[in-house]
Amino acid sequence: MGKKQLAFYFDSSSCSGCKTCQVACKDKHDSGEGILWRRVYEAAGGDWVKDGNAWVPNVYSYYISMACNHCVEPLCLYSCPNNAIVKNDDGIVLIEKDRCMGCRYCEWNCPYGALQFDKSQGVMTKCTFCDDYLAEGKKPSCITACPMRVLDIGELEELEKEHGKSNEIFPMPRAHYTQPAIVVKPHRDARMAENVEMKIDNLEEIKNEQ
Repeated sequence: MGKKQLAFYFDSSSCSGCKTCQVACKDKHDSGEGILWRRVYEAAGGDWVKDGNAWVPNVYSYYISMACNHCVEPLCLYSCPNNAIVKNDDGIVLIEKDRCMGCRYCEWNCPYGALQFDKSQGVMTKCTFCDDYLAEGKKPSCITACPMRVLDIGELEELEKEHGKSNEIFPMPRAHYTQPAIVVKPHRDARMAENVEMKIDNLEEIKNEQ
């Protein structure tokens, strides 16, 4: 890969969906109302099926904790007309707020919905990978807060060597668009998305109304 690229690791197989990571992120960055830099998606599918005289559940579900994936090829950076988005030496994608004019082009181009408009400031906002914590030798707040220890960070290449290159399970878009810097250990039910209609059950909770 050449340049350094930090990445998130997420173990969906052990995530309980408690949303502590989501709360910790919001608390650390004091993000405004309706702004969620990290979101926990509830993916579900299946139905009740008849078994003799009884109806039994045939349901599949799992959680995906998702923030900005600090992509190798970030469409947000390429689409910004004012060069307000940069990618630093660690591969972290950041917004220079003094250059952001709030046009929201980056938001429209990000397939992960990671960039969110702050109406009170008139600028775009996003996950910073807690770069201030990294500078102090600490991990991002979402990682340290997780009671199930399903989140971590590392070099993308090293994470892929250890866990495999899994980065587009439902509801994630196809990885080739941006090459997201994330490795996901899939939940066993994730494979059912190929055969069963799956949907996101908590869209009202995770959408940004700004």
